[in-house]
Amino acid sequence: MELAQKHLALIKQIIQTDKKYQNNEDLFDDFYSETCKRALSIVDTLEDSDDSLVESYLKKVASTAIVVVLKSMGRIRRTNKGYVNNEMIKDIPLEIENNEFNVFDANYNFINIKSNPEEIALDKEQLQSVYDAIIVAHSQNVEKQFLQLYELRYVNGYKQSEIAKEMNISQPQVSKRLFELIDIIKKILTNK
Repeated sequence: MELAQKHLALIKQIIQTDKKYQNNEDLFDDFYSETCKRALSIVDTLEDSDDSLVESYLKKVASTAIVVVLKSMGRIRRTNKGYVNNEMIKDIPLEIENNEFNVFDANYNFINIKSNPEEIALDKEQLQSVYDAIIVAHSQNVEKQFLQLYELRYVNGYKQSEIAKEMNISQPQVSKRLFELIDIIKKILTNK
């Protein structure tokens, strides 16, 4: 199973236009390989789908892959308000008075680039289809807790080891359930 050349070119373009790619160009190969690895499992099932659906899926996969690589390289870290560039934290001066650190509140303004209305509508429709498929999968296998698994992994961005602790199951069980969930979602979405 391989990604088609058109998908590889699209992945390259998506990575290079992602806002997190700026100032991290030296990690392009890592972003590219992580995205390809993550996209491989589902792109084949979307082959007969609309190109915009494949592109939308690849954008989500690439964005996640870039964050994973940046986290693993120590360039960003997760805070309670989202991901923060580690360089921003290093540049904050600490003032010392009487051998005590002053506590101050630092606020970072994140730029949020809005999509055009058509892209927003398309994204919402596609996300709703995936979410509906997850609800169906969960209702058919309540004991496997697919909804909680999805939220921990894809909404909260937990690692498999973190999910295992949260759900009180083994890490291999988390991995197995994630693959099962992806398979079920693929089947539901391709039957529509």
